[in-house]
Amino acid sequence: MSPTAVSPALPFLIALALALFGWLAARRKAELFRRTPATTVHSLPGYHGWFVALCAGIPAVLFALVWQATSPALVLQAVLQDPAAGGLPAFGFKRDAVLAEAQALATGHAQIAFNPLARTLVPAFQAAGSHYATIGILATLVLGFAGGAVAFLKLRPGFQARTQVERMIMGGLLLASLVAIVTTFGIVASLLFETFRFFGIVSPAQFLLGTFWAPDPMAPIGATTGANYGALPLFWGTVFIGAIIAMIVAIPLGMMSAIYLTQYASAGVRKLMKPMLEVLAGVPTVVYGYFAALTVAPAIRDFGQAIGIASASSESALAAGLVMGIMIIPFVSSMADDSIAAVPQAMRDGSLAMGATRYETIRRVLIPAALPGIVAGVMLAVSRAIGETMIVVMAAGATARLTANPFQSMTTVTYQIVAMLTGEGSFDHPATLSAFALGMVLFMVTLTLNFVALRVVKRFREAYE
Repeated sequence: MSPTAVSPALPFLIALALALFGWLAARRKAELFRRTPATTVHSLPGYHGWFVALCAGIPAVLFALVWQATSPALVLQAVLQDPAAGGLPAFGFKRDAVLAEAQALATGHAQIAFNPLARTLVPAFQAAGSHYATIGILATLVLGFAGGAVAFLKLRPGFQARTQVERMIMGGLLLASLVAIVTTFGIVASLLFETFRFFGIVSPAQFLLGTFWAPDPMAPIGATTGANYGALPLFWGTVFIGAIIAMIVAIPLGMMSAIYLTQYASAGVRKLMKPMLEVLAGVPTVVYGYFAALTVAPAIRDFGQAIGIASASSESALAAGLVMGIMIIPFVSSMADDSIAAVPQAMRDGSLAMGATRYETIRRVLIPAALPGIVAGVMLAVSRAIGETMIVVMAAGATARLTANPFQSMTTVTYQIVAMLTGEGSFDHPATLSAFALGMVLFMVTLTLNFVALRVVKRFREAYE
């Protein structure tokens, strides 16, 4: 049996078949319980069937998933122990390329190889792949059959199959809810590990407070390496574009849109305008990037030169910030809209009955009452803005510059993360590791913003009856 004859989906199909067979057999047995006179059956036949099906399918599927993840490493280890692998280079890119070509030939994903050594390894890959594929199929069969058989033998008229099935479903729901938490911990752990490696080469003080950013993935590591990794211009560019310029655009426009739609617009206008406004959130960021690079940035450059700013560039922080602010208007307007609309009508009527104008009611009653939701929307918009990449790549430029001139080009943390991780540098070089340090700082900033938003919401939340 060669790997080309074994589909990766075969173990999962086997698990599904075992589960289906167990379901049919258990349901049939449970129906016989109900036909027996003077017998009290706790659960319906369907629950008995699902109990056996889950006991047969879950272990088989879990093993198949684990085997799919681990068997490639076992196959590679077996190939490296084959005498044909004696001519491989010890380490490096060339060795990995030869192994990748040999594996592609063995699995039928390629027909030719650039390195002759790759063809000599094809039989070894085929033999190892066939061996471990057979082991995976047999183990899946054994586990599925054993789980189904044990569950089938437990079936009795008084067996609480429904309770057991519900417990299994609850366990599955619990595991699904833990996926996001485990993923977050995994992201933080990977960022911390690589960040500590970077700070072992570059001082945290040099990184956080330095004003010169010029990483070179090909430069040797020395005592002066840290002088090239001052990330303060990146942090300033991120804040200046995403948290200042973009917010100057998004907050007033978003708030005014929400106030108009909730207090002044008719029902027909609101029904038409609100979906049109929220469409902005669904536009791909690359489209905003094209709009910023081809339309907004040249217009800002021409405007800057017309008013006497000679340093006005076709890539500017102002262009990226304006378009970014337009992009996040729905985050502000939707949250503010919902928060203002949730204020009880009695508060509006009471303010108007006291002689306040509509403007005074909005400013002194509705906005303070809706403040928690408004702040949450603003913080969400800020987090979205400082994490934006495509608009910055296409409109703001790649120059790390510590300046308050919005007509000059700037770069941000997200742009540099992309630049450092898409190059050809080694993962042991500080240029590549700096991307993880930048990501860790960005993660801490967004986490702080979310924490502040939660505290503000908790502090100013009011309950209305």
